[in-house]
Amino acid sequence: MITGILGKKIGMTQLFDPNGTVTPATVIKAGPCVVVQKKTAAKDGYDAVQLGLVEFVKENRVNQAMKGHFKKADVPPVKFIKEFRLNESAESTTVGSKVLVSLFSPSDVVDVIGISKGKGFAGVIKRHNFGGGAATHGSMFHRAPGSIGSSAFPSRVFKGMKAAGHMGQDRVTMRNLEVIEVDAENNLLVIKGAVPGANGGYLLIKKKS
Repeated sequence: MITGILGKKIGMTQLFDPNGTVTPATVIKAGPCVVVQKKTAAKDGYDAVQLGLVEFVKENRVNQAMKGHFKKADVPPVKFIKEFRLNESAESTTVGSKVLVSLFSPSDVVDVIGISKGKGFAGVIKRHNFGGGAATHGSMFHRAPGSIGSSAFPSRVFKGMKAAGHMGQDRVTMRNLEVIEVDAENNLLVIKGAVPGANGGYLLIKKKS
């Protein structure tokens, strides 16, 4: 059974219950998706399906290798493709079949995977939450990282040292988020709280077993 779907983040909103309690929520356009490829344990060593998010893509944006891939599956080209592992072989799932948001229901718990917003080059205080030095006059140590190693031994900087650099644009997984509403007619999924990425970013939504 397929327990995941692909989607695009639309944005955040607020939901009000009858008592006036406000719940922050994210609206996701989830699907429709199409099965582009099916992998089996006998042939590939594991059971999985390759899903593609159905949306318009220009023909000149698809290379020859992917055109052949889509032609073999007899499905139109798609821009965003991801693979979902299966716990057991889904005999009823065939290449070309659709996966819709209706597989979710309110109160389901899901994991949402996306690419976080890029923040550009950032210092150690913003990037790693360093405390910084005293802000007093003459300290000469306000937002600097401090010592990064000894000079005599080992006379080098260890790999993985927290330093200034590119911040964001990483793969982030938000776990155990609750599904609040499912709009099957408009392919919309409303999830409690925030999810990674900017509006319009691609997301993987995986249903917890």
